[in-house]
Amino acid sequence: MSKLIVLNLGKGNLQQGFPTVIAQLWQTDTPTPMQFTGGLPAAPQLDNLYRRWQQLYTALYASLEWRSRNISEFEIEEEDVTHISQAEFENICQELQKCLNTWLNSLLFLNIDRKLRTQLLPTDEIRFIITAECHQVLKLPWCLWHFFNDYPLAEIALSPPEYGRAIKTNSQKSNGKVRILAILGDSQHIDLEKDQSLLKQLPHAEIKFLVEPNRSQLTEQLWESGWDILFFAGHSSSQGKGKMVLNSGETLTIDQLKYGLQKAIAQGLHLAIFNSCDGLGIAVDLADLHLPQVIVMREPVPDRVAQEFLKHFLAAFSQGQTLYTAVREARERLQSLENDFPCATWLPVICQNPAEISPTWQDLCDQKLSLKFSLPNLKHLSSVFLSSSIVTLLIVLIRLLGGMQSLELAAFDQLMRLRPKEQPDSRLLVVTITDQDIQAQGKEPRQGSLSDKYLNLLLTKLEQYQPAAIGLDIYRDFSVSSNQPELAKRMQKSDRLIAICKRADPEYDPTGVSPPPEIPEARLGFSDFIEDDDSVLRRHLLAMTPNPISSTCTPAYAFSTQLAFLYLQSRGITAKFTPDWDLQLGNKIFQRLKNRSNGYHAIDAQGSQILLNYRFSPSVQAIAPQVTMSQVLNGQINSNAIKNRIILIGVTSNSSSDYWSTPYSKKPSQVLPGILIQAQMISQMISAALDNRPILWVWTQWGEICWIWYWSLTGGLLAWYVRKITYLSMILAIAIVTLFGLCLIILIQGGWIPLVPPIISLLVSSIQITCIKTKIAGDR
Repeated sequence: MSKLIVLNLGKGNLQQGFPTVIAQLWQTDTPTPMQFTGGLPAAPQLDNLYRRWQQLYTALYASLEWRSRNISEFEIEEEDVTHISQAEFENICQELQKCLNTWLNSLLFLNIDRKLRTQLLPTDEIRFIITAECHQVLKLPWCLWHFFNDYPLAEIALSPPEYGRAIKTNSQKSNGKVRILAILGDSQHIDLEKDQSLLKQLPHAEIKFLVEPNRSQLTEQLWESGWDILFFAGHSSSQGKGKMVLNSGETLTIDQLKYGLQKAIAQGLHLAIFNSCDGLGIAVDLADLHLPQVIVMREPVPDRVAQEFLKHFLAAFSQGQTLYTAVREARERLQSLENDFPCATWLPVICQNPAEISPTWQDLCDQKLSLKFSLPNLKHLSSVFLSSSIVTLLIVLIRLLGGMQSLELAAFDQLMRLRPKEQPDSRLLVVTITDQDIQAQGKEPRQGSLSDKYLNLLLTKLEQYQPAAIGLDIYRDFSVSSNQPELAKRMQKSDRLIAICKRADPEYDPTGVSPPPEIPEARLGFSDFIEDDDSVLRRHLLAMTPNPISSTCTPAYAFSTQLAFLYLQSRGITAKFTPDWDLQLGNKIFQRLKNRSNGYHAIDAQGSQILLNYRFSPSVQAIAPQVTMSQVLNGQINSNAIKNRIILIGVTSNSSSDYWSTPYSKKPSQVLPGILIQAQMISQMISAALDNRPILWVWTQWGEICWIWYWSLTGGLLAWYVRKITYLSMILAIAIVTLFGLCLIILIQGGWIPLVPPIISLLVSSIQITCIKTKIAGDR
């Protein structure tokens, strides 16, 4: 992540200190900065050390050919410094570095240092701008601050205390190339052909060379439209007023080129590079004209150092690195020269206008090329369509082979858990048989969880309050004992009691469970559930064709279906299945699941199945009011809680194996007993008929394919429109959040539409088109 730090030292100097220092930290995704305050103490010894270092640097380099026209311009106050040894110079360098870091480690500055480090990561790309009214403090080698050792993608820049933006005018650019005005000044004693050769190697660049021009020629070119970079190589100096030597007879200051430079900046000049000596004075004068960025050498620079820096900077910058990271890399690569040229890594420095954005090489490409990338022509648009179609086809094929089913079902579960809570269904009452209820039966003979005696007592108690239906979710594949004739008669004659049996399964249960002998088939329902491959229950099996040969459990309808139909028919609502096995409730028809339905691929869709739209109220367990058998028998329940309701009787004891995982079962402890699953299924059907609560639907396969293709096309078009990877990543993130939100909203309304395949198609298409676009740009 790119971050900007502006460290404002304010008023003060090294002799008196800086009482108010303000650091502002800007992040790319926030419009306002964080701000920290501190101070810096007086450091006259640092000022003295730096002045001494300058004298020794000048003396040590006096014999070298560097990019200063006249060595006498650099004052040497002491006679003996011209005889300085390199060892003594290295000592003063180390002392200066130590003194600088001691000063920046002072207690007054500690708050800023700590707060910045709290907000920054070593992987952050950081533009660190230092601004101050005191020019002397800006000359210090800030790159030696130990802070920059911890942040390898950070680079320093200098700025005057006041800055603003120049008024920009529209300019015409051509050929999609970075336009560079390259001034090669007086070349006495230096080799500028190397600079010229390095510039010629730049990709996508249109360069105008002015070799030893006069003032008139340079001014005329500055007034031309659309320069991106101004380059100068030759002799320059900041002694007195910053100036550069154009030719053997002509030296100019920035003031003498003021109007031409103002015109160039207004028409889009972003960057000036002065690969020449002692350029801080020139940078200050250019800052007054609001030029966005300037790269200069802070001291006199040897010819070889200048050329090596230019070579590495241009290579990194033109290959896509930001200006700051390119400068840091090029500056640090000068370390290989420091045996012959001590302090070479101290020399290059950026002078930044904080009000302007630092450009990349791609940013400097002209408006026409940007338009070509943003608005693809018909040929490129066809590439986007073709690419998105290929991506869609591949994803559809992977889906058909079941390659995304687990991901899509996991996404479905997550969306289900995010839905708003609903009220419990008060039309149902669940009577649970707990461990305590089983123990309370004492030594009463029983073959399962409920003895005949207690079952008879429970049914008698419930029926006296006139429930609409009673569902007995307990297997009874045995006859009622002879000493309970009343129970046998009740089970035979009751018109509201529905019991269960279990279909045979050739793979898992070849025998199944037979129904109670006393219950007629018209009041039976099978209890079978359908688990997915991950053992999660997401589907509701409503009905199946009977197979009396393989199973003694022959009812066509599920236990939940029988109870829901019985309840709805008592209220005059039609409840049946169409000839195609679709569920019809009143005038509404709900289509059954097919073999391929959204996230499901090649499932066994036998019989009539729909998605189970769980009611979360306020948990999936709290589907309806619940009481224990003991509470019912002891008269601890209001009769109004039973009258005209569907009563479900089922076992919830810990010893029962009838527990199931649901989309809400994130932990093993959150599994649901079978009786509550039955309650969910019954509630789903009667709520759809009476409350218009949706039964989950899915699109047709063609609808899903079009949906996936739409997001694939969106990803491709976004990749064409958005040039910067950072911006593209942000927009894609917003698109994914939007897609997720749409899928959640539609699920709340009753529709399960694809989520994972569109996300994958969006990302894959954007990556593919970005690669295609990069290749096209490289071919240019």
